Amino acid sequence: MEYKVVQDSMGEVKIPEEALYGAQTARAISNFPISGQLLPRDFIRALLLAKVAAAEANAELKLLDPQIAKAIAEAVQQLLVDPAMMRHFPIDIFQTGSATSTNMNANEVLATLVSAKLGRLIHANDVINMGQSSNDIIPSAIHISALLALDHSLLPSLDLLAETIKKKALQLSGYTKTGRTHLMDAMPVRFDQVLDGWASQIEQCSQLLKALRQPLSSLAQGGTAVGTGVNTHKDFGRIFCEKLAVLTRVDFHPADNLFSRMGSHDTAVSLSGQLKATAVAIMKISNDLRWMNSGPLAGLNEIALEPLQPGSSIMPGKVNPVIPEAACMVAAQVIGNDAAITIGGQSGNFELNVMQPLIAANLLQSIEVLSNVSRLLATKAVASFTVNQAKLEESLSRNPILVTALTPRVGYVLAAKIVKQAYQQQRPIIEVAQELTDLSQDELTKLLEPQRMTYGGLGD
Repeated sequence: MEYKVVQDSMGEVKIPEEALYGAQTARAISNFPISGQLLPRDFIRALLLAKVAAAEANAELKLLDPQIAKAIAEAVQQLLVDPAMMRHFPIDIFQTGSATSTNMNANEVLATLVSAKLGRLIHANDVINMGQSSNDIIPSAIHISALLALDHSLLPSLDLLAETIKKKALQLSGYTKTGRTHLMDAMPVRFDQVLDGWASQIEQCSQLLKALRQPLSSLAQGGTAVGTGVNTHKDFGRIFCEKLAVLTRVDFHPADNLFSRMGSHDTAVSLSGQLKATAVAIMKISNDLRWMNSGPLAGLNEIALEPLQPGSSIMPGKVNPVIPEAACMVAAQVIGNDAAITIGGQSGNFELNVMQPLIAANLLQSIEVLSNVSRLLATKAVASFTVNQAKLEESLSRNPILVTALTPRVGYVLAAKIVKQAYQQQRPIIEVAQELTDLSQDELTKLLEPQRMTYGGLGD
């Protein structure tokens, strides 16, 4: 590999000849060989869009040559359409807590491209970073990237999952199954009631996530180093948000208080908490699917999930519920990410939070994996499972808990006696009830009809 020598305020550094980045990026590569994990593409994309908005704002304020602003926008577009864009952004997640290394990485890459376009030297700090600090543009990029990922990925995926569940519920409204509490037999429920409960969970998650769009659209831009806006035009933050809104079609606006957006990441912590709640809902639904699918001989065997792949390297014919299992692992990861983000949010020391790369990476990973697994859960689990009606009817016919429907007529004590005797003698509940009560067979048949119980009421 051929190298070239570049220079920054600390001296000379050798970098690969074809590299678009400069000395500060090279120093960060050398300083942080920690995980090999890079900040997500969505974050880099948001940061680059912010650079365009900043350049256009400075041009409007007559602080930057419009030709340079146009070249910056063209350079960003060139990067965004490059499938291998991330090779130019090689810095580890675990770096300086302000992500100054990543900000300068973007500044250096754009300075190289714009210099080549204009045929003259464009400085990474003085021009590309004009009116900005890592301390306001990185918090802004966290909000921008998270909001765009919500709008473009997670919220549509959750909508798909909720709609798929509701459509399946309509298809299965005629099926009644044994309800379970404490994993023990309970009163009957209809399949559509179960699935409508799942859909309601997902819809509530979507509503609570949407409620965070407004605080996410509030940006730190214009605060520069410590929140005072030193070294930038007083209208920069407002015009920056206007330009960004055109680029993203999202109504971004300057925060009412820039200090709060730079010294803390409370909005990111709140978003992560709601992502965790979404993960919990997805884990509940996935585990219900796994339990109902269990068997087919020694488990519940109430449904059959779509068979997607062989389930064992040693047991022929075994098929496992792989999509719900993957969903549960995603949920566990998101819950773990939330713990990291919570600790990151606590690291707002005075005027700057110093765990910003960690917050950005974990937040965007949570959004990405929840988006992807929600679509899979919808299309490869919920939409395609089938119901084992014979198994449902067998379980219902042997469920002594159905006697609960008789308690308004015979009382709790006698009902409990009927249950115990039915269990001991392994007999249908209706037979034992006929022996121990004065209710007729017609009355018992009506009172103990499982689907009727799913509509509630006192049985009259």
